[in-house]
Amino acid sequence: MAPPQKGKQGTKGAKQIVEENVSTLNYYRNMAIGANALSLIILVFYNSYISIFLYLFSCVIYIGAYQFMTYMAKAKYSDSGQLLDSGVDLNMQGGIGEHVKDIIILTAGCQLLASLVSNYFWLLWLLAPIRGFWLVWKNILSPYFFQEAPLQSEADEKKQRKLERKLRRQH
Repeated sequence: MAPPQKGKQGTKGAKQIVEENVSTLNYYRNMAIGANALSLIILVFYNSYISIFLYLFSCVIYIGAYQFMTYMAKAKYSDSGQLLDSGVDLNMQGGIGEHVKDIIILTAGCQLLASLVSNYFWLLWLLAPIRGFWLVWKNILSPYFFQEAPLQSEADEKKQRKLERKLRRQH
């Protein structure tokens, strides 16, 4: 095992990003297929309209999330086969790929728990909009609402003094 590196983390090469994206896509595809397969087997024996609807809804979420990740990670090659663009790194910390992977994990968890234990576990899906609101609040709304007032520039201070002198002369 290599010793831990100090300082700045090394950058990934384009080929490494492509390879890691392929393995990430395969992993999350297999997770979705496994959760769907087990849920479908249980759904055959215990079917209700709400279970069928939520199963189909989870399939739509899997397909949408997987297609979005595939679109983001699509590598571009030249006519000669040389890699031009590796696509977005799906494993980047804090990137959108991380949030899409979280949606797949949450959906698989909800689906398996609801299939094996109770339909009330579908309510865990409510964690997704709560997390989305939290991210929007933390990154967009909170800095906007709680930003400090802009400092007055020298030109503004001069204008203010000039205005005060005018007011004094009028009185």
